[in-house]
Amino acid sequence: MSDGAPKRKTSSGFHFVAGLGSGVASAFLLQPADLLKTRVQQTNASSLRHALRDVLNGPNPIRQLWRGTTPSVIRTGLGSALYFGMLNQMRQYVARMPGLVTPAQSELVVKGSSALPKLGNVANLTTGAFARVAAGFVLNPMTVLKVRYESSHYSYSSLAGAARDIVAREGMRGFFAGFGATAVRDAPYAGLYVLIYEQAKTQFGALSSAVSETAGDAALRSVSSSASINFVSGVVAATAATTLTNPFDAIKTRLQIAPGRYRNMIQAAKMMLRDEGVRSMFSGLSLRIGRKAISSALTWTVYEELIRRAERRLL
Repeated sequence: MSDGAPKRKTSSGFHFVAGLGSGVASAFLLQPADLLKTRVQQTNASSLRHALRDVLNGPNPIRQLWRGTTPSVIRTGLGSALYFGMLNQMRQYVARMPGLVTPAQSELVVKGSSALPKLGNVANLTTGAFARVAAGFVLNPMTVLKVRYESSHYSYSSLAGAARDIVAREGMRGFFAGFGATAVRDAPYAGLYVLIYEQAKTQFGALSSAVSETAGDAALRSVSSSASINFVSGVVAATAATTLTNPFDAIKTRLQIAPGRYRNMIQAAKMMLRDEGVRSMFSGLSLRIGRKAISSALTWTVYEELIRRAERRLL
C-alpha cells in the first residue's frame, strides 16, 4: 500500500467484538480483587486482610473468590464492547471535523503506539466521558446484581433470585440504584483516563523513539514495544484517574448495597463523612487502584493490539 493511499479502517462491529474480548478476559482474571473490594467497601470496619481471611476460612474459598464472576464477565464484557464501540464512533466522528486533528497528529496515528485516531485533550476528555456514561446506564442493572451478589449483606443463591427480590422490594427502580454516583464517578474517570492515557502514550512513544534513534535503529516501533507503551500508559492513567474518583465509587457501593439507608449520593456522602470520616471515601482505594490499573491497562492493550493487527491485514 502506498504512503499516499488512505488507510483502511476496521468496521464498527470489529471494535465491538474487540472490546468484548478484552473486557471478558480482564473481568475473569481480576474477579477476586473485585469481590474483595466490595467486601471492604460494604462497611468501613472491614479491611482487606479481614475480608480475605473471611473468604479463605469459609467453605470452598477458591470458588468464593470467583463468586459473582458470571455477572462481572457479562457486565464488563458487554460494557467494554459498548464503550469501545461507541468511543470509536465518537472519535472517528470528531477526527473528521475540520481543524480538530492536525497533520502532525494524524502522522502520530501511523508512527505511534496507537491504532486509534489522535485527538486533542478536550476531545479525548469528552468522548471518553460520554461513551462511559452511556454504556454504564445500559448495564447498571447488571452492576446492581453483581454488587449485591458479592456482598455478604445478602444471601442470594442465584442471580435470578436476586433479580426477583430486587423487583419485589424496590421495583424496576432498584436496578438503577447508585447510577447517579456511578455516572459522576465514571464520566470524569473515563474522560481523565483517555486524556492521561493518550498523553502518556505520546510521552513514552517519544522517549522510545529517542532511545531507538540513539541506538541507530530507524525501524518503526515493534508490536511488542507498542504493547508495552500502551500497557504502561494504561497503568499510569488508571492510577491517577482512580485516585481522583474513588469517593464516588465508595458512595456508589453503599447506595447499591443499602438503598434503604442511603437515599441519594449527597445524603450518603454526608452520613459517611459524619459517621466514619474522610477515610470512608477512600475505602477500597488500594484494591481499586490495583484492579483498575491492571484491568484498564490489559483491556486497552488487548483492544488496541486486536485493532492494530486487523488493520494491518487490511493494508
